[in-house]
Amino acid sequence: IVDTYGGMGRHGGGAFSGKDPTKVDRSAAYMARYVAKNLVAAGFAKRCEVQLAYAIGVAEPVSINVNTFGTGVVDEERMVELVRAHFPLTPKGMIQHLQLRRPIYRATAAFGHFGRTEDSFAWEKTDKAESLREDARITAAARG
Repeated sequence: IVDTYGGMGRHGGGAFSGKDPTKVDRSAAYMARYVAKNLVAAGFAKRCEVQLAYAIGVAEPVSINVNTFGTGVVDEERMVELVRAHFPLTPKGMIQHLQLRRPIYRATAAFGHFGRTEDSFAWEKTDKAESLREDARITAAARG
């Protein structure tokens, strides 16, 4: 926990150390961060926590929860729909999208996994923000 958010954010409790990216303890934690950063960058909220829950033998998450702590300007259920549409949430999809098979983990041993500025940590990017905004606009316009 100290290597992720300290006491700030909730965490399933699984350690990253010794786990390859096929373990959702690691890959889904990175993806949840990536999703939350993109939802904030899209302007949907000022703060955001994304929870992804998985079951053994089930590739897709059994639950997705978005909590904006009252700062959201887009309905949280709508954000969940956008998350499902815009992010690969299976272990294989997360590994590919976040390029988790690269030798990048040694650098996380010092200064943690999150809040890093190095380009090698794809989960820190906000490259989905524009497509999320565009999709939310299109849907809002279609709903009238």
